[in-house]
Amino acid sequence: MKKLKKILFVLLANLILIGCSQDSNKTKRPNVIIVVTDDQGFGDLGYYGNPHVQTPTLDSFAKESVRFDQFIVSPVCAPTRASLMTGRYSLRTGVRDTYRGGAIMATEEITVAEMLKDAGYTTGMVGKWHLGDNYPSRPQDQGFDFTLRHLSGGIGQPGDWPNTKKGQRSYFDPILWKNGEMYQSKGYCTDVFTEAAMDFVEANKEQPFFLYLSYNAPHAPLQVPQEYYDRYKDIDPSTGFENDGTPFPEMDDRMKENARKVYAMVSNIDDNLKRLFKQLEDLKLEDNTLVIFMTDNGHQHDRYAAGMRGRKSFVYEGGVRVPSFWRLPSKFKGDRDIKTPAAHYDVLPTLADLCYGQLPSDRIIDGKSLVPLLSNENSTLDNRTFLRSWVRGGPEKYNNISIRKEQYKLVGNTEDTAGIEAFELFNILEDPYEQNNIIGTNNLEAQKLKNEMDIWFDEMTSSPNFVNAQPAIVGTVHENPSALNLNDAVFERNEAMDQDIAGWEIVAAEAGNYDIRINLGRKSVSEVHLNFYVGDLEIKRDYNELSDGIIDIKNIQLQKGATKLTPITTGKNGGYIKPFYVVMTKIE
Repeated sequence: MKKLKKILFVLLANLILIGCSQDSNKTKRPNVIIVVTDDQGFGDLGYYGNPHVQTPTLDSFAKESVRFDQFIVSPVCAPTRASLMTGRYSLRTGVRDTYRGGAIMATEEITVAEMLKDAGYTTGMVGKWHLGDNYPSRPQDQGFDFTLRHLSGGIGQPGDWPNTKKGQRSYFDPILWKNGEMYQSKGYCTDVFTEAAMDFVEANKEQPFFLYLSYNAPHAPLQVPQEYYDRYKDIDPSTGFENDGTPFPEMDDRMKENARKVYAMVSNIDDNLKRLFKQLEDLKLEDNTLVIFMTDNGHQHDRYAAGMRGRKSFVYEGGVRVPSFWRLPSKFKGDRDIKTPAAHYDVLPTLADLCYGQLPSDRIIDGKSLVPLLSNENSTLDNRTFLRSWVRGGPEKYNNISIRKEQYKLVGNTEDTAGIEAFELFNILEDPYEQNNIIGTNNLEAQKLKNEMDIWFDEMTSSPNFVNAQPAIVGTVHENPSALNLNDAVFERNEAMDQDIAGWEIVAAEAGNYDIRINLGRKSVSEVHLNFYVGDLEIKRDYNELSDGIIDIKNIQLQKGATKLTPITTGKNGGYIKPFYVVMTKIE
């Protein structure tokens, strides 16, 4: 009997120890910081052979990290960010473009932030969001506890209306949005974002946290503090590559000057990351913090790209292959290169694995967990299929579209009726610079890939979030007033005016009255005629002079549900005046 009791005691003790061990593991869940830079190409790092750009922090970080050598993103920024946040092809999420209403992610999507928040993480987002600027698509509506961001796709772009008129100083002292409230920052944008990121880390150092640090640099406009520009003002960015044996683009004087400014902006990022990494070290968080560094797409202007063909917006490697460094000393051995292709939509399932998050089970997740590769284990992640597509306004069959599987990559830059001979086929392992089109001798292989491309294209373009608009919801306690910016406007052709006309898809949360302000973005404009369509209601007004460029329409009644706002204004010469932004305020 005593022996039986002893056995039972040992078994019970072991069960308790196992339970405690599991709890202990969960308490040691890694913090997560994802750093994304904007329009920084594969070659904009010293680590990848650029002798001009000074990136000592990122070069050292790369050497300490697991490096995904074949990390594939979307050709432009908003689609990459949608896939990063959701683990899904961006077209499934409703994101098809970077503006004209194509960069609004469906609120039904489950983001990395929502998943990790449910797992007990505190979540923060700093910098560029670019997935919708109104409720319910803002980052604070998508799982982030703390947010500090600019509007639209970049500081000073037309959709970022608080900073647009600052011109070549928009990156300095930008007006931002902090937890939904307008916030006047002080300093250069990258410095401001880094300070906010470090404050978030300091405030949450005692608990698991997730930080999405999304710099808008080195995206145009290419503005940078003078001290950083001075580091590069005398270099010739086209020299130093004569003997590396890889293709190199022709660079005129404008391209060279752009490269100097980009390298200066990247060096500023590098110095800021040095501060952040030092903070992790000082707080003794470095060992158990997963830091991922990546960029959102290829370089925007022609310059060194490690020999790759194309740049931002292209589905060639120069547009979609980016640096991707992962460092988590407590779990992964660093200083390793992984040749197995991976992608932006693999981030969410990987974090679900690492952080005890619940992977969404009610939708297709296109990504796969990279933990086996990170852990240097046997992996079943070979032989995956990667598809990429982008055309301004939305996808077009066989136009700027690619499919990659095993050693082959099929690229279409043709029309939807084209035969297979109009495509390009590359052996991407033997020809990483995509110089040799082998379609003529591999028609059968190319046709198989094209058939897969067709299935994918039809599936994406029939996805509910692609088919249906992603409107702002106005008149809620979450956002009132709602400022509708030009980035999220939907444009439709007006044949009578021979113009693309801006309007906004909205949903009124409930019936009520609204004051609507149309800001034309001009100090003064005369002889203005307004045709304002609110659903089926048409309002006509004439103004001899608008000294401030503002039109106020008071007390407009909206019924509950979906409608569209289309303000059409013309000046004294009959020309269309595009609205700068529209503010809707629900009144009692």
